[in-house]
Amino acid sequence: MRIAMIGTRGVPARYGGFETCVEEVGRRLASAGHEVTVYCRGSTSPGRRAARDGDYRGMHLVHLPAVRHKALETLSHTALSTAHSARRRPDAAFVFNAANAPLLPVLRARGVPVATHVDGLEWKRGKWGRAGRRYYRLAESLAVRWSDALIADARGIQEYYMDRFGASSEYIAYGAPVLDGTGSSRLAEYGLRPGEYHLVVARFEPENHVHTAVEGYRAGDCRFPLVVVGSAPYADEYVARLTRLAAGDERVRFLGGVWDQELLDELYVNALTYIHGHSVGGTNPSLLRAIGAGTVTLAYDVGFNREVLGQRGQYFSAPGELARLCARTEADDPAVTAERGRALRREAARYDWDEVAGAYESLAGRLARNSRSAFRWGV
Repeated sequence: MRIAMIGTRGVPARYGGFETCVEEVGRRLASAGHEVTVYCRGSTSPGRRAARDGDYRGMHLVHLPAVRHKALETLSHTALSTAHSARRRPDAAFVFNAANAPLLPVLRARGVPVATHVDGLEWKRGKWGRAGRRYYRLAESLAVRWSDALIADARGIQEYYMDRFGASSEYIAYGAPVLDGTGSSRLAEYGLRPGEYHLVVARFEPENHVHTAVEGYRAGDCRFPLVVVGSAPYADEYVARLTRLAAGDERVRFLGGVWDQELLDELYVNALTYIHGHSVGGTNPSLLRAIGAGTVTLAYDVGFNREVLGQRGQYFSAPGELARLCARTEADDPAVTAERGRALRREAARYDWDEVAGAYESLAGRLARNSRSAFRWGV
């Protein structure tokens, strides 16, 4: 099959869940013999060299520009990508992000069947004003109306679309890489020691509760440092807030974006705890990477996180609760902490990228067959 993957920043994955999914699924589909085209944003982003069209891990990359504006970047790039893809008429298209739903008729008009990965509850994000939230709610309804299939990466998202729109969706979660045996040779570059730091990896947005992590950490009597990995475009005000919260405390260390995957894996594997504050985005790859690393995980108390961690996780809703969890983990017997981590790593087996890619391949096949049948019989 000829399969298009549209609506993300593209690959190599350097940003978030969508990009990780596109790379992991796309390369497996290409290895299975399919022709996979990934649309990438042509503008250079942190940690990614200026890219050129060509092949990457078996996928064909097409780079197109985007308007550098918070409200327009995704939609402007997807508009060019859908126009390009519509001319090529792939057998199936995966469009990521319900915000791109107004562009689906461009593909449908050319007979291209579309599955939309709807992501999380974007309208709940604080970075969007009233108009932005209204747009996202409208886009959700258009995704339901104009997609041949919907993809939800969490049961909670699947239930939301059923409850709000009466729409069924394909449940396809992300995969969890098992990071067993990763060394610690590079931690010394940052003055860190294995098992003696708390870790946050997140895009800097209020809904990811990085501020809660910093406040909670500082409220507790913790000996080990808090290492914060992340950044975000269009988030200067929030970054300034985080800087103020950490002011004067040398234990809080902001590393910025870490694009070296080997180093990032070392940070996950060797952390005493991973603090996960994401609250609106469905199943999160950072959370899955943490459990695959066997790292004790302290998560913001929402259904999406409980869906992944279950009783193996520890939960907080306020800075004071997180402070107690961090302090308690530092005081625990290391053998107990290690066993908690091993239990989480066993949970990671439920999230397998090969199975995820197989589900995408099966869905693409159904979309292509149904489209050909509709064309043949004039439906």
